[in-house]
Amino acid sequence: MNLLNVEITGNADPKEAQAYVDYLEEKYGRKLESLDIQLDGEYADLNYKFSHVPFERIRRITGYLVGTMDHWNDAKTAEERDRVKHSLDGADSPADLEQL
Repeated sequence: MNLLNVEITGNADPKEAQAYVDYLEEKYGRKLESLDIQLDGEYADLNYKFSHVPFERIRRITGYLVGTMDHWNDAKTAEERDRVKHSLDGADSPADLEQL
């Protein structure tokens, strides 16, 4: 692992700073964007920010968990297009929702 955007304040040497980076990345399973280490005697204050994690929306459509439908064949695409989409139209109050 390499140190990226790491600001070290105090008397931390590079090996100690790398140990903090490794610890945080292993503990949270994410890459660090920045880390500020402030040493005060036996105490170390770590202020860190993780890199952005892109995510993809997953929905349940026609019984399948999918992110996108771009790999579906024509039949499955038609099934999704023709499905009945339910809504709560006409329910004006919470009491109406309870009756549903």
